[in-house]
This record gives sequence, C-alpha cells and structure tokens, in this order.
Amino acid sequence: MSSRVVYSNPWMTVREDEIRRPDGTPGIYGVVEKPDFALVLPRWRDGFWMVEQFRYPVGRRAWEFPQGSWGAGASGDQASLARRELAEETGLRASSMSHLGHLYEAYGYCTQGFDVYLATGLAEGEPDREVTEQDMIHRAFTDEEITTMIRTGRIVDAPSLAALTLYRLGA
Repeated sequence: MSSRVVYSNPWMTVREDEIRRPDGTPGIYGVVEKPDFALVLPRWRDGFWMVEQFRYPVGRRAWEFPQGSWGAGASGDQASLARRELAEETGLRASSMSHLGHLYEAYGYCTQGFDVYLATGLAEGEPDREVTEQDMIHRAFTDEEITTMIRTGRIVDAPSLAALTLYRLGA
C-alpha cells in the first residue's frame, strides 16, 4: 500500500512497507535492501581455501568463503565479481569458474541474493584487500577439517554453509 525509507547509507537501505495481507488485514514489513554478492568456493585437490575475519555485528572472528559485492560506482557481471573477490581476498586466480546457483541471504527481511561459484585450477598470488579487510587471513583446509570446523562452530556463516551444500549436492 505504501513504502518509506527509514534509513539509508552507501551499503544498504532499510524501508518500512505498509501491506495488506490476503485476508484483508493490514500489516507492516521491514525490508533491508542490499546489492547481490558473489561467493566463491576455491577448490584445491583435498578441500577449499577459506578466509577468516572479524565480523563486527556478531563481535567475533569466523571462517567463511571469499565473498563480496560491487562497491559504490563499480559494476559488472557476477562471474567477474567472483573472480575479483577471490583475487582480492586470497590472491588466488582460477583458470575455471563454474556457477553453482543463486541463493538468498535472508529473504524473510532482506532483498540480497548471492551467486555461488566453484573456482578450480588455482594459482597463488598476493591478496589486494580493502581497508575493511586488513585483519583478514586465508588458508587452505581439507574437506575433513572443514566438516570439523562446522561441527565446532568455527564456520557459522550461513551463505558459506549454503554454498558448500550446493557443492556437496553436485549442483
């Protein structure tokens, strides 16, 4: 019925929508608008490369797969974004990048989706991280180590877990 922006910054917009449910009753919906991002599963023979960084909203460090969105004023296709994020965060370059699927971060309140890519044929190089990623580290883990990290709460990033599920299902 109506929509109003309640907050906006260069990375997100929060809006409140007045809605009418199918039965005719009124309601409101809070929606976070964020641009889509790309997430990369950098595969080596025995597992994957991952990155670890501090995530301010939850106040902790955790391991996740390289991921990110186009910054202000930048744009391009999602495969190019995936290659850029992989190189930026890990220094890795992939000879092959395969699209595994498109998922949503938290579609109950957020518009943001993400494309999952499998990167293979990796060559190592130097990362070129943004200032917000200065505390980031990266390293390779075996599949067994990753399973243990999930069980022990060292990997808690929902998009990373969903992307790994797509890979393991043979998407």
